[in-house]
Formats: sequence, C-alpha cells, structure tokens
Amino acid sequence: MAVSDLDASMPRRIRVLIADDNVGVRQALAMCVAAYDDLRLVGEAASGDEAIRQCASAHPDVVLLDVSLPDMPGASVTRAIHNVWSPASIIAMCTFQEEKPLREILQAKAIGYLLKNVSADQLAQAIRSAHAGHFEPQVELPPA
Repeated sequence: MAVSDLDASMPRRIRVLIADDNVGVRQALAMCVAAYDDLRLVGEAASGDEAIRQCASAHPDVVLLDVSLPDMPGASVTRAIHNVWSPASIIAMCTFQEEKPLREILQAKAIGYLLKNVSADQLAQAIRSAHAGHFEPQVELPPA
C-alpha cells in the first residue's frame, strides 16, 4: 500500500490557527489543541495583521481570535480573514464578556465566542462544532 493510500484513509484533522497577543494564552490554547488527535495547530499570530497573513497561507478551518489585538479590532480582523480565506470559522476569545466588541465581532461573521477560561474539552468541542457549522455559545450575550 502506498503512503498516499494511508493518508487517504486517515480522517482529516481540523486545522486551527490561534491569534492572541499574549504568548502565555497562545501557548495554553496550543497545548489544548495538541491534546486532541482530530485537531491540528497550523499557526499562531500575535497581531491581527499576522493572523490575516497566516490565514491566507495556512488555510485554517477554525481561527481562535482574541477580540482585542493591539493593531486592530477583532471585527476588522474577522472581516479581513473572511476576505482572504472565507471558509474559516472564527471563534472570538475574550477574558470576560466585553459586550460591545463581542457584538461587533459577531456582526462581522464570527461564528461565536468563548471565554478564555474554557476547559480543554470545552475548547475542543467548540472547535469541532464551529467546523461543523453549528457552534453553541458558552455564554449568551444579553439582548441588544
């Protein structure tokens, strides 16, 4: 059996890109992603600009995006990512429920959001759900 035959029989792993300016957060999220056989880390970015460039080249299925990157708002990053790699599902990540930026990023077509204190299992399930197109939010925003 050829190597390509083996590759074809293996299930495709969900490609994940992490964009957060805090290296500790990126490392923690990367360790969570690495703990699951069906997930694959394809990149890390410390800025919105870097996240956009990496999406154009790494073609992630799911992007874990900090809502407050230093160089541009999460909503702007979300729109730009959809322009360069529209198949990506974007999950906004925040430390606490920052209502205005979360509403803006969701209006820009992020699939949902998670608080950064999410467990590894919750994160993995959220990535799988986002990839499948039926993300269930961890916490609901109050009505506008």
